[in-house]
Amino acid sequence: MTTVLFSVAGVVAVVAAVLVVTSRRIVHAALWLVVALGAVAGCFGALHAEFVALVQILVYVGAIVVLVLFALMLTKAPTNPLPELTTGRSPFAAVVAGVLAVLLGTGVVLAFGNEKVKPVADGSATAVGTQVFKHWVLPFEVLSVLLLAALIGAIALSQRKKED
Repeated sequence: MTTVLFSVAGVVAVVAAVLVVTSRRIVHAALWLVVALGAVAGCFGALHAEFVALVQILVYVGAIVVLVLFALMLTKAPTNPLPELTTGRSPFAAVVAGVLAVLLGTGVVLAFGNEKVKPVADGSATAVGTQVFKHWVLPFEVLSVLLLAALIGAIALSQRKKED
């Protein structure tokens, strides 16, 4: 059952990620990003890493996507489709992405073969908290400073006056 749930969540994540990239409206892309990140949280839930799944939903779906939508509103980005931004390189990019997906998939199959997806034993809040605050403090703090800088940059861009 774990393998089935993990596989379904993985397929939903991949389809939503493709829709994020191919969406012509930026707000729709952000909403598909919510679906993709939620499906990744479903993958963690299928592996019985409930704490990591909850953090995925709270941090990425709750905070990052809200920050992206907030930045879109602050910078007054156009929400209508912009066909002039689409280049003729989309088919080439799709081929490169397909080849890369086949190479990565082949690597995973060769590395893991027919192993079943097993639940994680260290997905508890205690284990994750120990790892984050004992071994990963610096990257955790760097990420918070990066998010703060992005928010300040969005505010600064929204406050620029138009030059006539």
